[in-house]
Amino acid sequence: MPAHSLLCHPATTTPAVSAIAVSASFADDGALLLRYRIAAAPAALRLPAPQAPGPADNLWQHTCCEAFIAAVNGPAYQEFNFSPSGQWAAYRFSDYRQRDAAFQPATAPCIELDGGADYLELSARLDAALLPNGRSLQLSLTAVIEAADGSKSYWALRHAAAQPDFHLRQSFALTLPRNTP
Repeated sequence: MPAHSLLCHPATTTPAVSAIAVSASFADDGALLLRYRIAAAPAALRLPAPQAPGPADNLWQHTCCEAFIAAVNGPAYQEFNFSPSGQWAAYRFSDYRQRDAAFQPATAPCIELDGGADYLELSARLDAALLPNGRSLQLSLTAVIEAADGSKSYWALRHAAAQPDFHLRQSFALTLPRNTP
């Protein structure tokens, strides 16, 4: 899995993190595998306390890894939030920030957390049933990092506005072809 470097939005820099790399690939069963590696001493980050795995809103207000996923054609997209706490969120949008309040994910994402003295690694698995249809998907891989001092930085493959906005389709910078038999 090749890693893709996330860029810190210039309006929200932080010395707590030196780099974030994300790898994305499809498993043989069609699941999307994501691995976020944050180069930072975990003590330099404000991490949410461990929780029972399950859905939760407002995860992006603290340290959180995210994936915005769309089929190549059309305005609809999905947003997934993965918290180091073990909690997650899944949303569907019909267009830019037009959330489908009736959306219920078919399955739950699986999240694993690992770390060392100078890194934090979050892995997420999204079953194929959670993903939009299409031969290829466009992804915006992002992270919100809350430093120990409470400041936040916003990281993405591409920033398309003067202020961080992960919902902009111009930020969906990675096209990932699905595995074909």
